[in-house]
Amino acid sequence: MPLYDLRVIRVAVAGASGYAGGEALRLLLGHPEVEVGAVTAASSAGERLGAVHPHLLPLADRVLAETTPELLAQHDAVVLALPHGASAALAAQLPDDVLVLDCGADHRLVDPAAWTAFYGTDHAGTWPYGMPELLTRPAGEGASKQREALVGARRVAVPGCYPTGISLALAPGFAAGLLEPDDVVVVAASGTSGAGKGLKANLLGSEVMGSMSPYGVGGVHRHTPEVEQNLSGAAGEPVSVSFTPTLAPMPRGILATCTARVRQPVTSATAAQLRSAWEAAYRDEPFVTVLPEGSWPRTADVLGSNAVSMGLALDERVGRVVVVAAEDNLVKGTAGAAVQCLNLAFGLPETLGLTSVGLAP
Repeated sequence: MPLYDLRVIRVAVAGASGYAGGEALRLLLGHPEVEVGAVTAASSAGERLGAVHPHLLPLADRVLAETTPELLAQHDAVVLALPHGASAALAAQLPDDVLVLDCGADHRLVDPAAWTAFYGTDHAGTWPYGMPELLTRPAGEGASKQREALVGARRVAVPGCYPTGISLALAPGFAAGLLEPDDVVVVAASGTSGAGKGLKANLLGSEVMGSMSPYGVGGVHRHTPEVEQNLSGAAGEPVSVSFTPTLAPMPRGILATCTARVRQPVTSATAAQLRSAWEAAYRDEPFVTVLPEGSWPRTADVLGSNAVSMGLALDERVGRVVVVAAEDNLVKGTAGAAVQCLNLAFGLPETLGLTSVGLAP
């Protein structure tokens, strides 16, 4: 029986002037059970939504309101598309029966020390983690999926964009006990929208076009503890990750190349064993696709979709699995995950208002 028995779910979006907020609105406009309620912002409050998001034609004449808990509390659900560190205080003032989907990092990490080390402020607590497909393996138990923790939830920590593709790329191998928990190496490229809509000199078109550049080098990117948390949960033991992000000359998309050592010995049957574990993990998942052997994902193929597409191979010479995953950082990496979790929280079909079909060319 559905967990929600009213005709329409009224959803507010805070931080609606940014890329993540705008993408949430685009998806919610196509959701058959949702009515878009308040759209709020900080510095853009008082402006027409059409001035900051001209593509959202049905909402163009809406005026961005100031973000207040009193306004947000009048809704069934609230999407918080706010900067890291800005969600916790606001969420604490919202009623318990309002579904709060935090697209920031405030409530993702379990370890307070990891939060303080990477974000430099006090830990705000931990909410159910919004990646339904993520395999978890509690100590002494078999593998299950995070989906179970999201049905009926009223507080959800929407995952980070990089951790989404990386975690889904490697979790099956760890959950099956096929991968070593150390010496995991990830290099991932992201489009410029991942840095937000604020003006930054290094994101100007003249700086980005025709060029790629690394950033957050040396294990300092804030998504590192989130990736380690997810993979450790899948493995049932601590997993360490060396993660290097790069900036690609495209508006959106993430391509993550993820490698890990296979537990010894590597035999002629190892490649088939690895592929079997990945295919079994995602066989029934509507938004995760394991491509046929020899096929590799492209960011263009998942553009605008809630899909993660991945290919894998075994490098027998060095005994490492290589998994390459592609996602749209603004959809499955942010707003699409929020809508997917909204559906689970209200007992709706998980795929409602979402698609696994990308845009081409």
